[in-house]
Amino acid sequence: MLEFSSFNEAAKHLNLSAPALSRRIKAFEEAVGAQLIERTTRRVAPTPIGRELMPLVRRLVDEFEESILSISDLGGRHRAQVTLASLPTAAFYFLPRVIEAFNTRYPGIRFRIMDLSANEGLDAVANGEVEFGINIIGALRDDLKFTPLMEDPFVLACRRDHPLAATSSLPWSALQGHPLIGVSNKSGNRAVLDRALTMADQQLDLNWFYEVNHLSTSLGLVETGLGVSVLPRLATPQREHPLIATVKLVDPVVTRSIGLVERRGARLSPSAIRFREMLVNEWHGSHEP
Repeated sequence: MLEFSSFNEAAKHLNLSAPALSRRIKAFEEAVGAQLIERTTRRVAPTPIGRELMPLVRRLVDEFEESILSISDLGGRHRAQVTLASLPTAAFYFLPRVIEAFNTRYPGIRFRIMDLSANEGLDAVANGEVEFGINIIGALRDDLKFTPLMEDPFVLACRRDHPLAATSSLPWSALQGHPLIGVSNKSGNRAVLDRALTMADQQLDLNWFYEVNHLSTSLGLVETGLGVSVLPRLATPQREHPLIATVKLVDPVVTRSIGLVERRGARLSPSAIRFREMLVNEWHGSHEP
């Protein structure tokens, strides 16, 4: 109903009268013991408790629909759905190929993909808003299960005419004195990077001159020659770029672990189980040494 923000529109979609829908919502609120929806003459909006309950209700509806359709054995004709939260880099560079292969084998299954930052993605999994996620820091939370898939090294991105682009690899110390473009210190990638450099016990005086929220933004700044950027290899252009070069960073080699994140004790829908299997197989197959 909240997708329509109107009792009349929601009732029409459900083939109910507005009074009948209102009675059902009232009965549900009485069963829960709290008001879930604020109604005015102009709008319908969830209360704070309603907003908190909404992801769980959506997941329950999806699981119920999936179970009924599986029992009916409708195969490719049913409208089951897989919901997941993914890092934007994985969602852009890897997921489309796996989803295409999955849809060829299991046609008709829908996908709801939330491309979120690492911290937001973890919350979406923990709250039951999605079935599982593709993330980098799931191993840091006790309420989540983290299954590693691959290691994604941090590299240097710079213009091809930049002096640092003249070599295939560089120590981190070579970056000192150059204006660096980095992601926000609140991001998961920055946390991984800072932790690894601290553990390496190197006295590096890095000049993080620019700070951005999205890795793609840092590449735009690199293109204009404002500085050089440190970012995961998966976030760099996957084909040869006319302006941007990538250089390996060593001493130390810093990587982020990308893997599947699931809520402990949660059960995946049949479609999600099949997609998870294919995702693991495809990812391992495409990143073999």
